[in-house]
Amino acid sequence: MSATSNKIEMRKLGDSGVEVSVITFGAWAIGGWMWGGAEEKDAIEAIHASIDNGATSIDTAAVYGYGRSEEIVGKALTGKRDKVQILTKYGLRWDSKDGEHFFDWEQEGERKEIYRNARKKSIIEECENSLRRLKTDYIDLYQCHWRDHTTPVEETMEAMVELIKQGKIRAAGVSNFTSEDIETARKICPIASNQPPYSMVLRDIEKNVLPYCRENNIGTIVYSPLQRGLLTGKFSPDVQFKAGDHRANQIHFQKENIKRVNTMLDKVRPVAERHDATLGQIVIAWTIAQPGITSALVGARDAQQTIENIKAAHIKLSAADLKEIDNAIATLELVPV
Repeated sequence: MSATSNKIEMRKLGDSGVEVSVITFGAWAIGGWMWGGAEEKDAIEAIHASIDNGATSIDTAAVYGYGRSEEIVGKALTGKRDKVQILTKYGLRWDSKDGEHFFDWEQEGERKEIYRNARKKSIIEECENSLRRLKTDYIDLYQCHWRDHTTPVEETMEAMVELIKQGKIRAAGVSNFTSEDIETARKICPIASNQPPYSMVLRDIEKNVLPYCRENNIGTIVYSPLQRGLLTGKFSPDVQFKAGDHRANQIHFQKENIKRVNTMLDKVRPVAERHDATLGQIVIAWTIAQPGITSALVGARDAQQTIENIKAAHIKLSAADLKEIDNAIATLELVPV
């Protein structure tokens, strides 16, 4: 399977006027946070490869690497700002203790306390910091990373209205929000998109959140469609993760569940072979073919990974392919931890 063009499909985020590529470059891992580190040179080349091959939307967050991911994105986009859509997130603070304590994280001997803070004053400050790190004067999509239960959604959205009026952001989005919280947010500010986790093995949003977004013309940009790499089929049950890699404690990466997922993926392999594609490419193609999914966030540490991921945008799965994949997924039963 080979891509014949570097143009890939762009999809609208609601009525915002912002469009995103059907595959969006996910810049979490390049910040190093929770992924065991990354080389800056490789990361910049990965972003350049994404843009050159048509995936012009780049998603990051202030908290990824405590600003490092945004800084790398900013360096990578020098001279390319007019070609891309910058998506970033606010609301997780490591540099103050206001708001709602979320979790603590220790990596390379450094311990940080992470707080959810979606207060208006904090958001305005965060936006200025992100603009500086990203070396831009506007953000295409500014997303609330997690709901801060110590702050009314209305206050959070008032900040979005103000930033849109100032021209510092083009559209407001949310991430990890329930349909009820999105409904509340929309009363104050138009919501262009929600960013939830979604994959073949984690489909919770299909019950409520995804139908709500479809019915209300709200984009859905999903993260972890490859379930943090597991759905590439490249993990053995005895995998050992580097220090600082969060996957070691995830339910999907427990020994028995890796075995079961790999058995399921073996049933998907015939589809991959027919399309001369990798399992990972088929998983991404399946994801963006699901009703209501606007774009899939896919991370990469280097240019080659980026190029391989983007090939998925050129795969057209038939109804028979999708049924075969769905039948395989239906056989999977994870073991709870």
